[in-house]
Amino acid sequence: MGKDKRARKYAVMKRMISMRDQRIKESERRKAKPKKKQADGTIVEREVPQYSSALFFKYNTQLGPPYHILIDTNFINFSIKNKIDVVQGMMDCLYAKCIPSITDCVMGEIEKLGQKFRIALRIAKDPRFERLPCTHTGIYADDCLVQRVTQHKCYIVATCDRDFRRRIRKVPGVPIMYISQHRYTIERMPDAFGAPKV
Repeated sequence: MGKDKRARKYAVMKRMISMRDQRIKESERRKAKPKKKQADGTIVEREVPQYSSALFFKYNTQLGPPYHILIDTNFINFSIKNKIDVVQGMMDCLYAKCIPSITDCVMGEIEKLGQKFRIALRIAKDPRFERLPCTHTGIYADDCLVQRVTQHKCYIVATCDRDFRRRIRKVPGVPIMYISQHRYTIERMPDAFGAPKV
């Protein structure tokens, strides 16, 4: 068997019809956008997301005891399953006073779950929990918590939902509390007891 003598074609690209080709109708041709000419010495404006003044690099300076913790619906349910007292578990994790906060949306979600989750509702109505009123329409708790966390950087978010945790990680400077090995663990807060070791 002999060698293949044909040379390989290097970086072959699919042939495309140019927009000036006669086969393309006039209406289908894209209009080329005129390029903006920049005069020398003019400042070019770019849209850059503005970060909170509370952030010093990735460290959030607004976080400090007493910690305000926003609680999600499933966090209470998993705390009941793992037999953890919410307030005591948070204090054990953070070594400081914690003020658990519940928004109206989360409360509405727990009430919607019905009779099966009546213990979770009783825990949510605990007088130690701070109740935060919501001004927006609808009662989807995840959107409500993300909106509140992006506006105010003084909260820690407590949730066991993986998708929601992924969504919160995109917001800079917000620690996430979740349940791991039957106790509370916190992410993005290296000085806490339950923080995973790096």
